[in-house]
Amino acid sequence: MKKHFFAFSLIACAIGVTLPTQAFAVKLYGAGSLRDSLTEVAKSFKEKYGIPVETQFGPSGSIRELIEQELSKTGKSADVFASADINNPQTLFEEGLSEPVVNFTSNRMTAVVRSGLGITSDNLLDFLLKPEIKVGTSTPVADPSGDYAWQIFDKTNQIKPGSSQILKNKALQLVGGNPNAPIVPNGKNNLVYFLEQTKQADIFLAYYTSGKAAQAILGSDNLQIVELPDYLATKANYGLTTLKNADPDGEKLVEYILSPEGQEILAKYGFSAPSTSVPEHQGGGGILLAVGVAFILNKKQLIKLDYHR
Repeated sequence: MKKHFFAFSLIACAIGVTLPTQAFAVKLYGAGSLRDSLTEVAKSFKEKYGIPVETQFGPSGSIRELIEQELSKTGKSADVFASADINNPQTLFEEGLSEPVVNFTSNRMTAVVRSGLGITSDNLLDFLLKPEIKVGTSTPVADPSGDYAWQIFDKTNQIKPGSSQILKNKALQLVGGNPNAPIVPNGKNNLVYFLEQTKQADIFLAYYTSGKAAQAILGSDNLQIVELPDYLATKANYGLTTLKNADPDGEKLVEYILSPEGQEILAKYGFSAPSTSVPEHQGGGGILLAVGVAFILNKKQLIKLDYHR
């Protein structure tokens, strides 16, 4: 009996020595607008470090609520959260659920429209206000894209007082967590589906990157990206944070997203360089954001120094 046990132990040891250790996957939760770009970043990260990345994408507000729920129940959630705004990850930081937030990339809002309507930056507001023109947006609170659309509506009051409420009343919240929104078939691009296939919207206020992805499917002849006039221009700063009880490799993924390689992939999908300024509307949170940038960059330098010792 002892001989059999000893032989089994030797076999177990041999297996433990010869079999490669399987790396645990880093869990990345991200905004829906980052699906394509961060999927490629995750693939590139795995190729470089051999660390797999498990991803989940959705409206940033809904993802933030999911993280809060998971952490309250089990003390464990995603390792990294990449949001389409600063406020959602900043909320987690202020609740003590994550590390300081860093602005890792930026986007901008545009009007994505069906071609042939004759819409330009100069006449965009007139078209938005036409009763017969259907305006699609995402869902405020649940999704930053909806919040940005509402910011655009508020800015219209500067030119045409009272127009903000008119636009909010007529806006169709077709994506971004609205429980009453139409169901988009699996594999279908939201903008292509609503602007071209079902024609439930004539104009969709959406990220530039989203418009670019839709154009890649339909072509610029069928779908037009109209830049907002200066008085409506709205930038979207994206926030990145490592969550409480995260796997140590989560910090490595954050560093990779911030690296030239990660930033190059994001730029390929139409994202722009992160802002180095503190957003005015952040107030005290903006100060924490700036501290977060310094913290992460300084930590990254320390890791490099330690590596080369």
